[in-house]
Amino acid sequence: MKKGKKYLESEKLIDRTKQYDPDEAVALVKQTAKAKFDETVELHVRLGVDPRHADQQVRGTVVLPHGTGKTKSVLVICKADKTKEAEDAGADFVGSEDMIAKIQGGWFGFDVCVATPDMMGMVGRLGRVLGPKGLMPNPKTGTVTTDIAKAVSDIKAGKVEYRVDKTAIIHCPLGKASFEPEKLEENLRTLMEAIIKAKPAAAKGTYIRSAVLTSTMSPPIKLNPMKF
Repeated sequence: MKKGKKYLESEKLIDRTKQYDPDEAVALVKQTAKAKFDETVELHVRLGVDPRHADQQVRGTVVLPHGTGKTKSVLVICKADKTKEAEDAGADFVGSEDMIAKIQGGWFGFDVCVATPDMMGMVGRLGRVLGPKGLMPNPKTGTVTTDIAKAVSDIKAGKVEYRVDKTAIIHCPLGKASFEPEKLEENLRTLMEAIIKAKPAAAKGTYIRSAVLTSTMSPPIKLNPMKF
C-alpha cells in the first residue's frame, strides 16, 4: 500500500525503536494527526493470552473519564414500566415488541442496544442479526440490566467495550486528536488499568506483550507498558 505524503512526514517524527511514556506518546499522536478531519485516537494492545480458551478471554467495559468524542445513540428494549426511566436517562429509542419487529424488518439506526432481563426471551430471537454487528445485549457489558438509567447514562458518558480478538489483540478508541493532552492521557491510563485488572488467572508469562497508540491516519507509536 502506498503511503501518503502526510503519513511519511509523521513517520519521521517517530522513533520506531523507542517505547514512549504515556505523556510523550499522547503528544506525538496529536502532532502526527494531520488529516483534515478530527481523527480518532486508538489503543491497540497485544496480550499474552490464548483467546481460543474460554478461561483466557479478556472482555469488559470502562467509562472513559473524558468520553470518546462521539455520542452514541442508544436503543432500550423494555416493558412499559421502564419506559420513562429510559427516556429520562437520555435513550434515543425506547420500545418493546415494536422495536423488535422494527429490527427484524432491517432497521439498525442505533449504536448500542440495552435490554431488561425480562425482555431477553424475545430479544434472543434477534441474535442472528444483532450478534454479527456487535449489537446484541450482554450482561457482561452491562447492556442487560434492570438499572436502565445507569446503563444509558454510562454509555452517553463515554463507556467503551474492550475485547480481545482471535489474534490476542484489543483495539479500542480513546478519544479525538483534538482532545487536550491531559484528557487523552487520563483516558489512556483508565483503559490500560482496566485491561490489566482484567488479566485472566489462566494467563501465563508476560500479559501485556506490546501496546501502541495511533490515530486514524497516523503511524503507530509504541508505548512503554511498564509505565502502567
